Amino acid sequence: MLRAAGVGVGDEVVVPAFGNVEVTEAVTLAGALPVFADIDPVTYCLEASAVEAAVTSRTAAVVVVHRFGRRADMARLHGTGQRHGLLVLEQAESEVPYDEIAQRRQRASYLDAKLRGVRTPDSGDGHTFQQYVVRVPGNGRPDRDAFARAVRARGVECRVPVKTPVHRLPEFRRCVSLPETERAAEETLALPVDASLTKRDMQRIVSACNVLGGLLQPAF
Repeated sequence: MLRAAGVGVGDEVVVPAFGNVEVTEAVTLAGALPVFADIDPVTYCLEASAVEAAVTSRTAAVVVVHRFGRRADMARLHGTGQRHGLLVLEQAESEVPYDEIAQRRQRASYLDAKLRGVRTPDSGDGHTFQQYVVRVPGNGRPDRDAFARAVRARGVECRVPVKTPVHRLPEFRRCVSLPETERAAEETLALPVDASLTKRDMQRIVSACNVLGGLLQPAF
């Protein structure tokens, strides 16, 4: 899509560093220079004011990646694109089957009500819960990675959604301030929320997390 739009050598493309490296690789394959902008801490998608701050005279496009079942604020991002004459492209996640969305939301609601000591995700704006991503702040107590190991030891599968932001990878290393990206990479953990989970499965997830959650700062 970038090549088809004429984006190439000498152009800059604004992309998120929180997420898959493939987007950044696509920009470099088109011959353009990836420029990283920070994310919104609620949606984990590009934040419009951060994109605005990253725009230069060489910026040709913005690639927006929707994350975890939440959508970016496309109205504001398209507004930025229109003001600066930029191409705004979207990359969606693989879709959750329509008949599963209600079940995922139901399980997410259960977790929202029962989990302690972790920060549960904001469920607004039509969240489909592609992933149920909580925050595990350190604050001198067990960090996210230690928390994840302990939860797995109790038989609950969980995963770190973004282990290393793209701007920290050797091939794309940049000296750039992305505080929300850095914080999200350090704190986020995806817990199971699949439609196939039984009530017993859900209780196991809550029990495994809450046994540890008392060691963390209370959720806000």
